[in-house]
Amino acid sequence: MNFFYVLNGRKLKRNFLLVLALVFSVGVIYAERDNITVFSPQQPAAIYSVPTDKKVVALTFDISWGDKRTEPILKVLKDKGVTQATFFLSSPWSQSHPDIVKDIVNDGFEIGSHGHKHDNYSKLSDEEIRTQITTAHTILTDLTGKQPNLIRLPNGDFDKRVLRIAEELNYKVIQWDTDSMDWLNIGTDKIINRVVSRAHNGDIILMHASDSVKQTHEALPVIIDELRAKGYEFVTVSELINQTESEGRAVQDKTTSLTMLGLDDAVAAADTGY
Repeated sequence: MNFFYVLNGRKLKRNFLLVLALVFSVGVIYAERDNITVFSPQQPAAIYSVPTDKKVVALTFDISWGDKRTEPILKVLKDKGVTQATFFLSSPWSQSHPDIVKDIVNDGFEIGSHGHKHDNYSKLSDEEIRTQITTAHTILTDLTGKQPNLIRLPNGDFDKRVLRIAEELNYKVIQWDTDSMDWLNIGTDKIINRVVSRAHNGDIILMHASDSVKQTHEALPVIIDELRAKGYEFVTVSELINQTESEGRAVQDKTTSLTMLGLDDAVAAADTGY
């Protein structure tokens, strides 16, 4: 006896579409398996901020060149009684300005690495990345007497390889959640407004003390006063991290700092660079 099975047309179409969608999803997951950005505690990640109920923030200053802006910023911090901040120093600049490095250390501020060559490390080979980090480490250790364990990569640029190598060298990669945009010299009032309006508990605030910034020392006193008026205290990045387990953001391969900024910031960064 012959049996004939008549399938409902709508049901057949629905099942076909479900199978097609499943195959497509599996294909996408397979193709993007190296770029899945689900964060896990085991995966190296940059630190942008620290989740905490305490009203604490970390002021951070990058320095890569010049000798005119650092001392005025140190004076503001001293005059305002801010004893906790973190300075990320490039090693070539540190070698050329050992007296300023000594002033930063003597004032009790934390020193982090800003790398050696000021380049996008995601473009370098694994060996070159390791060389850049270790070279800076040796120089900064010799100059400060302490081994840094925090690094902010030049231009804020990194990928998964950079994160992995930094972790292997016992470094934490530090980014920021609030960008003052002082490196664009957007005006004292705008710098103040960006920081004060965006600061939050556990925030890491990006500022600079290189000669490229011309308004930071003018904005800084007001920023300090207004953040204090809101109840914030200033701590180093290391103290901030010790508050609680840090919040990390996994990144895709071949991404740079522009993917970490807001759209408006990214456009400005692309036009100007920092």
